[in-house]
Amino acid sequence: MKLRLLFLTVAILSLSQFSSAQQVQTGDTQSRGYIVKVGDIAPDFEIELTNGQKFMLSSLRGKVVMLQFTASWCSVCRKEMPHIESDIWLKHKDNKSFALFGIDLKESAEITDKFAESMKITYPLSLDLKGEKFALYTEPNAGVTRNIIIGRDGRIIMLTRLYDEKEFAEMANLITKELSK
Repeated sequence: MKLRLLFLTVAILSLSQFSSAQQVQTGDTQSRGYIVKVGDIAPDFEIELTNGQKFMLSSLRGKVVMLQFTASWCSVCRKEMPHIESDIWLKHKDNKSFALFGIDLKESAEITDKFAESMKITYPLSLDLKGEKFALYTEPNAGVTRNIIIGRDGRIIMLTRLYDEKEFAEMANLITKELSK
């Protein structure tokens, strides 16, 4: 009887540890590599455009802001960028309450400009030469492509990872909805 009780106790403890490990793993999957979450104030940083213009993200408060972390070597970014151009940028670029910046991860202004030209995008790309801006939002070694939608109050209202048509449509609709307020 004692042996059965011992076996049962060990089995329950093992399952309990497995369940805890699964919860941690699920939590990591849900974060999708982000260290920020919806509802957080977006970490502030200096946006540096390829033409040398600089300003703080926080200076855009009062606008709906989309940040797209990207890189020229990212095939998923290349798949998503034409949709950002046509479905978001061209639709809202003249709205003074909207701002969109692609943030090119660890690439020079020259590479970033060639990337924009090759992708035929007209929305502004900015630089993150050392990955410091990316690190404000993501875990170490997290991948691109990522979109961060920031509401007028400076709080994050949506985080995306990779390119999923349904999620992208939800993001585009959210931006339109926020701009209509």
